[in-house]
Parts: sequence; C-alpha cells; structure tokens
Amino acid sequence: MKQRWKQIFLGVILWGLALSVNVGEAAGKILFIPHDDRPISYHQTVDVLRQAGYEMVLPPQELLSNATNMGHPDELWQWLRENAPAADSAVIASDSMLYGGLIPSRKHEIPEEKLAERLAGFAQLRQANPQLHLYVFDSLMRTPAGGQEGDIEEPAYYARYGADFFHYSRLLDKQETEGLSKQEKKMLMERKDAIPAEYLQDWMARRNKNLAATKKLMDYARDGIIDYLILGRDDNAPLCQTHRENREILAYAAENKLPRTKFQSMPGIDEFNVLLLNRAVNDMNYEIPFVYVAYNEGKGGDTVPAFSDEKIMASVDAALAIAGGIKVPHPARADFVLLVNTDKRGKTINTHNRFPDGGDFQPKLTPDKSTKHFAELVEAYVAKGYPVGVADIKYSNGADNALLEQLRQKGLLFKLRAYSGWNTATNSTGFAIGTGMLAPKMTEAGKNRLLAVRYLDDWAYQANVRTEVGNELVKRFGNPSYYIKLQDKLSFAEQQNNERMQAFAAKNLPNFDFLQGFKVKNPWLRMFECDIVLAEPAK
Repeated sequence: MKQRWKQIFLGVILWGLALSVNVGEAAGKILFIPHDDRPISYHQTVDVLRQAGYEMVLPPQELLSNATNMGHPDELWQWLRENAPAADSAVIASDSMLYGGLIPSRKHEIPEEKLAERLAGFAQLRQANPQLHLYVFDSLMRTPAGGQEGDIEEPAYYARYGADFFHYSRLLDKQETEGLSKQEKKMLMERKDAIPAEYLQDWMARRNKNLAATKKLMDYARDGIIDYLILGRDDNAPLCQTHRENREILAYAAENKLPRTKFQSMPGIDEFNVLLLNRAVNDMNYEIPFVYVAYNEGKGGDTVPAFSDEKIMASVDAALAIAGGIKVPHPARADFVLLVNTDKRGKTINTHNRFPDGGDFQPKLTPDKSTKHFAELVEAYVAKGYPVGVADIKYSNGADNALLEQLRQKGLLFKLRAYSGWNTATNSTGFAIGTGMLAPKMTEAGKNRLLAVRYLDDWAYQANVRTEVGNELVKRFGNPSYYIKLQDKLSFAEQQNNERMQAFAAKNLPNFDFLQGFKVKNPWLRMFECDIVLAEPAK
C-alpha cells in the first residue's frame, strides 16, 4: 500500500506539481561552494553527503572566507569555470561568488560595477554548461537586535549603534505595515538621530546593493539560468529591516510570476547547504522522500522561534520543499519521521549561552512534563520501527540537556537516524531534515559518526562546555570579550574545551573507536562554534 501511495504522488508531482527542477541523471558528481569555511557550513555538511555515498567536488578551502579574510570571489569564479564541466549538479552560495562569503556580504565595499560583472558570471556559467543543474542560495542582510564589541560579523560601528539600527528599522517596518502612534513616531526620529549619518548611509547603501543583486538572481531563476534559488533571512525578527526588505522581495517575485518551484524566501541560511544538496541528490535519483512531522505538546508548530519571523511549521514545510521532499499525514507512510522538540509555551529559551559573567553554570537535567512527553514520543516511534530524527529547538544555540539525558537513559541516542540542536530553530530543523532524508543511504557506522558529531557539538559543546569555558575565561583573565574574540587565549580555550569534552563523552556516549582521542578546535577564533575532529576510520 505504501509503495502504491508513493507511486500515485510521484505521478502527480512529476505531472506538474513538482517541487524540483528538471530531473538529472541517476548518478553523478555534485559541485559545492559553501558561503564560508565554518565547520557546519563546510565539512560537516560535506560529511553528510559523503556518508551517503556521494562524490563531492569542492574548492580549495583557502579560497573560502574565514575568521581572518574576506574570501576570494574572483578566484572562486575561475575555479568554478574550470570544474563545472565535470559536474552534473552544482550547489553554490551566491554570497561567496559576489562578496567573498556570508559575513563579507554584510561588510563589503564592492562597487556596483564589480558586482554586476560577478553576477554576469552565472549567465556565462549556464551558457558554457547547459547540462548543469544549478542550485543557488543567497541571503538578505541580517538585522541583529544589538551589537557587541569585537564581533566580526558586522561593521565595527554596529557594536555601539546596533540597537539603534534595529529599533529604527523595526519602527520603519511597522510604520509601513501597521502605522505608528505619536509616541512611536517620536521614538523613530530619536533612533534615527542617534545613528551618525555616515553610518546609516553606509548600512543602507550596502543593503540596497545587495538587494539589487538578489533581484538579478531572481531574474536568472525566472529565465532558467538558475534552476532553483533560495533566499535566506538570517537573525531575523517579525519587524526589522530584513523583514522589510523581504516584503519587497516577495512583491518582486509576485510581479515577475516567479513560482515556488523556482524561488523561495525563508528564515535561516546555514541549513540551506544540506537542504539544496539533498535536492540535487533527489533530482539525480528521481526520488521524492516522504517525511512525517510531529511537534511537542503545547504551541508546537505554531511556535515563532527566536531569530525568525514565522511559525516553525511554515519553516519546516519550506525546508522540505527545498530538499525535494513531501510531507505525509502518517508516520507509517514516511521514509523519515521528524520529531520537533519545542517549548510548551512557544518560547525559545536562551539560558545556555548567556554572555559569560564568571559564574557557575548548572545544566538543567530534570525534565519537565513536556520534555518527558517528548522523550516518550521518541521512544514510542523508535519502538515501532519508524526512521526517527529529532530537531531540538527548545533552546537556541544548544541542545535541551534534560531531553538528551532522557534519551541517553532510554538508550535512544544512536537509534535515531538524525539529530540536530546546534543553533537557531531553522538551522536545526533544516539540518535534521537534510541528514534524515539521506540516512537510508548510509551505513550504520556512517550514521553513528554523524550522530556523534552532533551530540558532541550541539549537546556537549553548545549546551554545556561553551558556557563553562566562557565563564572560565572571565575568571582567569577578567575580560568577557575573549568569548567572542579569543586572540591570544585560543590555546587556553582549546585546552579547556578538549578536557571538558573528553570527560563529557566518556560519561554520556558509547566507546566508539572513532571517539578515541577526538579533538576540539575553534577555527574561527571565538567560542561561538567549534570543530569536532574524529579519528579517521581504519582502511
């Protein structure tokens, strides 16, 4: 019955309601250019595809943006022109090709003429490689609620005026959508006046250039030069400049009759790597994975998580469409079952990673009623033989310690097909979807390696060690800014990370061979993310 049901849906979708572009060959090489070399963007994503058995064509890492350089877009274009003819599909971050990377897209001073030259490269790529299936992901500039001294992700002036930029744009957005009270109009002018005119001009001019580049990419999607284009809204809010620009983008898409089979705009960005790589795989293999989604009790799918401007159920549905999957109404019909851990009240909790103050961090290990309910749901679905994955979004930037402790006690950690709880809600749900849809193609050993990395990164590091070591930095050296810019404290932080992570793994994870002597690095010279280096498998 399941097979017949899939055939019916497959026929309907291929007839005209497809969520993919034209289907490619049954097997082939995938060329991939990420938006930087952060572990989650680059090799952790690549590892998912490689564990599923796919050959990846990757640029030299030194061409990608990192913590100390703004990337090398012209050299990337040269590499792409040389390597595209051998690939069947290409998943490309436009930020790398236009600005150098995701973070450079927020700080660049590239002239419009140079951007136009680089944009034309996509048309030239299509002309030279008509057989190439081209998937591109782009980003709207984010609008953080505030700035921090030493943060490398925004122009230096955002550290002082970030809150003013955010609230000024929030009120502009509200003025255009809802109208402002007399008091709010006064606040709007106060926020504008608080920002030096040259900084406001710089910020808006860059955003306008990026917005114009995005519209050109949309034109390419409309005209078939790009097969499928995704636009991400990172660190977003229901009212802000990013939301304001997205309204303009959606109007442009409607004006140009750009369908969702060619273009989508959604919250998030870092998860687009693995989602679009899934799409490339599914198109090559003529596959449309069926996915069942269920949420924790309470607000569940109606949760509007932090750093987003829409309900998580809408983001999950969009992520499934990006990856080339389809949602089904019953887990028995699914190739993958995604269970989403949300807070009962529909809130995003952020107590793991408060800015370090030198105090003691005590993880919450005692489950509340809804956490127990969710752990029991996972247990029941696994017991029925369903291919279960967990997206853990109750907390931002880290796993739910109480939930993971429950799953550990129940022996479920490595009975899952996928797990993700590393960063924002859309990052985590997207990465879980992308991994879980490919899990049937993996060996048990490959699946376990991917799960171990996520538990070390999302649970051990993000939800525990990151805060512990941040507080230790404050205790030892007295300067909280080392948390976001390690400078000469890198070796101390990495030593602390390794000692604490090794102890955590010994207590909570199985004694896998590949966990023996694993290393923890901070390649971006800050505590925000880490790189988990596992032992290589024996040949």
